[in-house]
Amino acid sequence: MSFVSEFKEFISKGNVLDLAVGVIIGGAFGNIVKSLTDDVLMPLLTILTGGLDFKEWFLALDGTSYRTLEEAKKAGAATINYGLFLNAIIVFLLMAFAIFWLVKIANRFKRPQQVVVADPGPTKEQLLLMDIRDALRSRP
Repeated sequence: MSFVSEFKEFISKGNVLDLAVGVIIGGAFGNIVKSLTDDVLMPLLTILTGGLDFKEWFLALDGTSYRTLEEAKKAGAATINYGLFLNAIIVFLLMAFAIFWLVKIANRFKRPQQVVVADPGPTKEQLLLMDIRDALRSRP
């Protein structure tokens, strides 16, 4: 099988196409979740915390005290930016919360799947026992 025909077979399989659609929809869904987090939940959190902003929480490793993280960076000081880390954790938790609620709402509109149970039929042992039963019945 040539490389081109092998690639053609691979790309035409349903799983690859489903994955491509999933990636595209996931990107669009990511934008929705990001907007919900940045534009709705974060402002509410800012109001609830009284405007507390963690981005300026840092520790300069050169021992000098800087008013802002930007000043420390301009001075070339190495910093541990634990406030940015806290912001990242908060954003992650808010995004997880937003995704949870969006999926929960979407599941309400989803039709329940009908489960079709096929009759598996008798097993080999059952067939053998039926043959034995039939043979015993047919004896004089």
